[in-house]
Amino acid sequence: MTAEAVESGPRTGGDPSGSADDRPLRIALLTYKGNPFCGGQGVYVRHLARELARLGHGVEVIGAQPYPVLDEGVPLTELPSLDLYRQPDPFRTPKRGEYRDWIDAAEVATMWTGGFPEPLTFSLRARRHLAARRGEFDVIHDNQTLGYGLLADLGAPLVTTIHHPITVDRQLDLDAAGTRRRRASVRRWYGFTRMQKRVARRLPSVLTVSGSSKQEIVDHLGVRRDRIHVVHIGADTDLWSPDPSVAEVPGRIVTTSSADVPLKGLVHLVDALAKLRTGNPDAHLVVVGKRAEDGPVAQAIERHGLQGAVEFVKGISDAELVDLVRGAQIACVPSLYEGFSLPAAEAMATGTPLVATTGGAIPEVAGPDGETCLAVPPADAGALADALARLLGDPELRARLGAAGRERVLSRFTWKQAAIGTAALYREAIAARSGATRPGSRR
Repeated sequence: MTAEAVESGPRTGGDPSGSADDRPLRIALLTYKGNPFCGGQGVYVRHLARELARLGHGVEVIGAQPYPVLDEGVPLTELPSLDLYRQPDPFRTPKRGEYRDWIDAAEVATMWTGGFPEPLTFSLRARRHLAARRGEFDVIHDNQTLGYGLLADLGAPLVTTIHHPITVDRQLDLDAAGTRRRRASVRRWYGFTRMQKRVARRLPSVLTVSGSSKQEIVDHLGVRRDRIHVVHIGADTDLWSPDPSVAEVPGRIVTTSSADVPLKGLVHLVDALAKLRTGNPDAHLVVVGKRAEDGPVAQAIERHGLQGAVEFVKGISDAELVDLVRGAQIACVPSLYEGFSLPAAEAMATGTPLVATTGGAIPEVAGPDGETCLAVPPADAGALADALARLLGDPELRARLGAAGRERVLSRFTWKQAAIGTAALYREAIAARSGATRPGSRR
């Protein structure tokens, strides 16, 4: 599908001087979780906030644990939850003195009964916080909380990013559940998606990151198509860049994945690695993510005898991560579905050649098969193994795909472009709330 990308700058009009439409905006950027090292939401908040600030806007991030890492000049207002899923004691029971109000009690009760409370409870805390600061912001931008609390009058227009509907994750987890008890547990955990569907249908302005995600939002959440706007996100192309001084490691394949989330397709990449090593014994996999001690991925590694050929790394610095990808002969995105795929854009920005599936929006990012990547069907270990073997055996193809991939990212997927397009949507939301019209339009 062709994405309807918004890449134009902020529109001007109305005030002949341009000041009414060009003035810096005061933006509240909400994120109920902001981990910059696992999942795309923390990456999105960090880089979008930085680029909005560089455009001259005032951005304040309001978030809960794990708190996002932000760049200089972007303030963080902490809106703490009870942090029930923190390491090393996830699903903990808080001590009596930790409870502050009924929202905390609801958070624990939902966790005790197998649900995931954070989207709802963050939205309720955000509503209370924003009510106390009414008039301080021109626009409020919610990063996929989709909680009931955000349906209140928040004192400023609301723009909401939906990266992709979590109902997609829910269905993939249900498909992977082997027992009736496990399926019941998955349904309960994803109970919050019913709320998100109801909230999404009432939102006046939804921002998403790809044409594929736009269609999924229409199909899964029932949001009207004319309320959904596509703004591609991107890579930090200054950080994610080629560096010839970083030595290429023979046989290294790198991927970013949560080990046992079926959506990420890591188990199929492990199966592909086993096939690949029969003819390429140097081939090995580095996974940026947490190692699961049990589950399908761990079982596949043991079944294939790949304990020495699969390494998991986490908690490394940005510079170390970039060098890890630069040193790989191949970057791989084996996901069954992605709403965008930042790891694909980031790897391509370093000039590392990419093997990726055609799941969800990945083709929008990775580009045509044989031109900017090698593309394979999702959940097909044999096709993955064949593509990896082809690329490992052809240094000229690796160089050509790597160079073409970086050019694709530079031309289409940068955070500056994302910030310009997002700011344009903010101004549209502000104009719609105030009843303003563009020149030549009718009331």
